[in-house]
Amino acid sequence: QVQLMESGGGLVQPGGSLVLSCKASGSIFNINIWGWYRQAPGKKRELVAWFPSGDSANYVDPVKGRFTISVDNAQNTVYLRMNSLKPEDTGVYTCNLETVDDGSRPPIRRHYWGQGTQVTVSS
Repeated sequence: QVQLMESGGGLVQPGGSLVLSCKASGSIFNINIWGWYRQAPGKKRELVAWFPSGDSANYVDPVKGRFTISVDNAQNTVYLRMNSLKPEDTGVYTCNLETVDDGSRPPIRRHYWGQGTQVTVSS
């Protein structure tokens, strides 16, 4: 069983910074993609940053140049550094881990989710 534990949310003023972390524990094999999602009040959950294994980080346009996703493979931990925060960045941030079992046909993909952490950007 894989569990994801997040930390780092909170209240910050516009222009401020926060760092979110998400640590995976349990039987973790064949990591494919780490991702961070955001759900703003009254809106659907959206992917904001993702990091495929062995590839480069990716971001949606509204957070490019402000957010940085990074992965510590030794610790099975993903981070999201958020700079120059804006009120529209407010929401519940949730980490996601996708694993893939290439030994099966078709490959079996599994998704694991953190519990979510609230980020509020307000003066």
